[in-house]
Amino acid sequence: MYIDRITLFQISLPLKIPLEVSFGRWTHRQAVLVRVEGEGAEGWGECPTGAFPDYSCETYATVLYALEHFLVPPLFGLDITGLDDLGPTLGRVRGHPFAKTGLEWAILDWLARAGGVSVAEKLGGVRSSVATGVSLGIEADVGKLFAHVDRFLAEGYRRIKLKIKPGWDLELVHAFRRRYPQTPVMLDANSAYTLADVSLFQALDEYDLMMIEQPLAHDDIYFHSLLQAQICTPLSLDESIHSPGHAAAAIALRACGNINIKPGRMGGPSVAARVHDICRDAGLPVWHGGMLETGIGRVANIAMASLPNFLLPADLSASDRYWEDDIIEPAVTLNPNGTVDVPTGPGIGVSVRLNFVERLTEQKRVLSRG
Repeated sequence: MYIDRITLFQISLPLKIPLEVSFGRWTHRQAVLVRVEGEGAEGWGECPTGAFPDYSCETYATVLYALEHFLVPPLFGLDITGLDDLGPTLGRVRGHPFAKTGLEWAILDWLARAGGVSVAEKLGGVRSSVATGVSLGIEADVGKLFAHVDRFLAEGYRRIKLKIKPGWDLELVHAFRRRYPQTPVMLDANSAYTLADVSLFQALDEYDLMMIEQPLAHDDIYFHSLLQAQICTPLSLDESIHSPGHAAAAIALRACGNINIKPGRMGGPSVAARVHDICRDAGLPVWHGGMLETGIGRVANIAMASLPNFLLPADLSASDRYWEDDIIEPAVTLNPNGTVDVPTGPGIGVSVRLNFVERLTEQKRVLSRG
């Protein structure tokens, strides 16, 4: 199949509730959407990066530039039958995983729609629904935070993730466990600590946590292995796993109890699937994180999370967790049992509200075959 046109939309979508983590606070989600057209079909993907290089060195500005000047032009005239066909072309460009992710998802959606199959089926998914939890940011006080917890537990979410930072950690967890003694809970530190804080993590062992996500440096695997050896609570690696090689190193060093897979961080669904397979073969469970994706990225991630080794609840909550109005139809909804359904329709299984996307668009690029 041949691509005729690729359109890039840089959008800004307001969050229902601002989200604060150890390194920043967001009130809007800025992302780049990719629309692929050709052979009478279309496909959509999302590059879930933002305006500032905090979680990643990429921003929507670098994503737009990399796509427009390096990643998209070589694809025109290329006969594409699967993501493997993209490897030699995209592999010539080092880095830029978020840019590659949006492009890969859009092409996978395009191919799946043309073939009348779902993206989940294309990826090898095995389940019809995905267990999900909810991620909660840092608040001014625990009372406000616990009001959110009460609401989301009542809605049916299966576990709670609490963002922590120095000074907002042990006392918070102690208060949480007093109020919610049986609720599955994990912590996400977003690289806010060092190995000198080992006594804090040893103290957290007594609170029956599911895991602690990325407590140490964003690019570290080795020191996480030293920390994991001194505590009982499983560590989960996020920011430091960018490739199959990183996953293999983490497994060899026993640096974690599980890995958080985010296709955006890894460079797309093809790389994410390889990391999934490496962890599966090693007996290490994985789970799917979130990057505040709009509905386009969210349903694609749900398809990824239908693969067999995604054994822990995902950060793939319903559309109304973050947005008053999502850009897809139908929106992602939460089932009473705390799961979200894996779309079964062609491609990502939803329709994109193009008029709404256009209203949210702050920059647009249209690239076409000569």
